[in-house]
Amino acid sequence: MLTLRQIEVIRAIMVTGTVGGAARLLNVSSPGVSRVMKHAETTLGLKLFSRRHGRYTPSPEARDLFNQLNAVYDKVGDLQYVIRRLSQGADSELRVGSVPSISNVMVPRAVEGVRKRFPNLLIDMDVLKFEEALDYILLGKGEAVAMSSRFDHPMLTFEPLAKGRLFCIVPEGHALARRSRLSAADIVRHPLIGIDPNDPYGRLMAGIFARLGLTYDVTIKARFGTMVCALVGRGLGIAVIDEFTLAADNWKGIVALPIVESTEFQTYIAFRRDAVLSSYCEHFITLLRREMEMLHAGKAAPHRKITSGLHNRRS
Repeated sequence: MLTLRQIEVIRAIMVTGTVGGAARLLNVSSPGVSRVMKHAETTLGLKLFSRRHGRYTPSPEARDLFNQLNAVYDKVGDLQYVIRRLSQGADSELRVGSVPSISNVMVPRAVEGVRKRFPNLLIDMDVLKFEEALDYILLGKGEAVAMSSRFDHPMLTFEPLAKGRLFCIVPEGHALARRSRLSAADIVRHPLIGIDPNDPYGRLMAGIFARLGLTYDVTIKARFGTMVCALVGRGLGIAVIDEFTLAADNWKGIVALPIVESTEFQTYIAFRRDAVLSSYCEHFITLLRREMEMLHAGKAAPHRKITSGLHNRRS
C-alpha cells in the first residue's frame, strides 16, 4: 500500500523526469526524494524507474500506475481545497445569541477573534431576552446562547462561561460619587433605577436587600443595562449594573462604585444537550470565556468616571 507521500513523489518524478526536478517541485531535498522512491519500489515489489542519461524513465508498470496516481493526486488536491475553505469558514455560518449584558461588549470582542481565525465565515448574532433563549436553541435558530444565569431544562446543557460582579453606578455629581465603595444599606437610601427582581441581576441584588431586611424604592424601571446607564448619566437616579455592561467604557458622567456585599454571579453558555457544536462555535465560546474572565480578573472598578479606568482593567 502506497502512502500519499509516496504517490506524490512518484508522480513528481514522472512529471519532471529527474529526482532533482521532483525535489524542486516538492520543495524538498533530492536525497529525500530518492529514499521515498526506493521505499515505494520495495513496498510494491516493482521497479518503477530506470535511470538513463541522468533521467528517470518510468517502467511499463509505472506507466500503468500513472493515470491512477493522477486521479488519487487530484482527489487529494480537491480534499485539501475543501479543508482550506473550511478552515477559513467559507460556505459556513456561525449563529449564536446572547443576553444584552454580555452582547454589548464581550460578544463583539469574541467575534473579532472569530473573524481573524475564520475570515470567510458568515456570522449571525442575535441579542435575546432571557426568556427568548429557549426557543432560539430548541427551534434551531442558533447553536448557543450566552446567558446571565441558568435554568433547568431536560434538552439544554449549561456550561460555565465566567464569573461577574455587580457595581453601583451614580451620576458624577451625586453625593455618593466620592465614596470608594457602597453597602446595600447605602444604596437603598436613594431612589433606584432598573432593579427588577425578575431579572437575574435584579434577583441577586434583591436577595441581598431581603437578607438584610432592607426595603428599596424603584422609581424608574429599565430592563436593559444600556438604558439604565443612560438614565443614570442623565442624573435621574442610581442603579446596580453588571461589570460586562460597564466594560463598554463610554458612559459619560457616571461613576462606578464597588459594592461591599458579595455580588458575584456565574454566567453560562447554553446549547442543546444532543447537539455537536461546530468548531466555529467552540472557538467563539473559547474567546468569549477568555474575554469575560480577563475582565473579571482585573482590578475593581474605579470610583471616578467609568471612562477613566474600566477599559484599562483588561490590561
